[in-house]
Amino acid sequence: MPFPQTRLRRLRATHALRGLVRETSLDASDLVYPMFVAHGIDRREPIAAMPGVDRLSIAHAVAEAGEAAELGIPAVLLFGLPAAKDEEGSGAWDDEGIVQLATRAIKEAQPDLIVITDLCLCEYTSHGHCGALRPDGTVDNDATLELLAHTAVSQARAGADVIAPSDMMDGRVGFVRTALDEDGHTDTPILAYSAKFASAFYGPFREAADSVPAFGDRRGYQMDPANGSEAVREARLDVDEGADIVMVKPALPYLDLIRRIKDDTGMPVAAYNVSGEYAMVKAAAAAGYLDERAAVLEALTSIRRAGADIVITYHAKDAARWLP
Repeated sequence: MPFPQTRLRRLRATHALRGLVRETSLDASDLVYPMFVAHGIDRREPIAAMPGVDRLSIAHAVAEAGEAAELGIPAVLLFGLPAAKDEEGSGAWDDEGIVQLATRAIKEAQPDLIVITDLCLCEYTSHGHCGALRPDGTVDNDATLELLAHTAVSQARAGADVIAPSDMMDGRVGFVRTALDEDGHTDTPILAYSAKFASAFYGPFREAADSVPAFGDRRGYQMDPANGSEAVREARLDVDEGADIVMVKPALPYLDLIRRIKDDTGMPVAAYNVSGEYAMVKAAAAAGYLDERAAVLEALTSIRRAGADIVITYHAKDAARWLP
């Protein structure tokens, strides 16, 4: 019925009424906390572009994971900074590599906490690209698949609960699924970075993970931000290859694609609230331009409203403290 019989403000009158009809929930159990673990340090190293986020020793990573678990956050996502880099990124599949060591330590201390391991080579290669290079400097897709498979198996053997390939090589989900199955890890899920865009919002992450490409950029394998239908196609392909969860990265500039991919695939969908999104809120809050708590909770709720079942965010610990 039209106004004046219909008055939508009736259900906005009090906190209790607003809560009663709220369509979207946000809880600590929806969140994943990313962490950067560095080889050869015994302290926290603050990341200038990401206030409140540090590079961690293994001992500090264990403590940080424990804090996340106490706050009701069910999972952490690990990125590793190795002791040394080479052309192939061999530190990625070293059974005594930084992510493998951190995974074992966290699982020993927090056996019920889900450890997700990022599967990519960019932090481990001397050139900073996400795979093996051809002589002309382009990434060799098919040669990279073998290296990713080695890494996935090594991470699973170390105790990773979920493997998360983020490289954007064609066919990598199927290749990783086969490698895991053949090594006996048939129950290890794959969280695929399905729609990972070549985004300007990754800048602070590349400082944090020391993964800036030595030359060129990643537009030859990460997605064009202008393409939405291609993102849906990428997600479908990953599902067909065996992905258990699909991801959209970044989150806030791509809320439309979170919804499209959720509706199209019906799969669990993760969204990564990336370093640049985090840094913008932190900078604006530090300047007094906005209320950090209100802005963070609004942003994370919008990601959930768009259709994300899982939100990966550097705000996770703060958000968990702020949520009722």
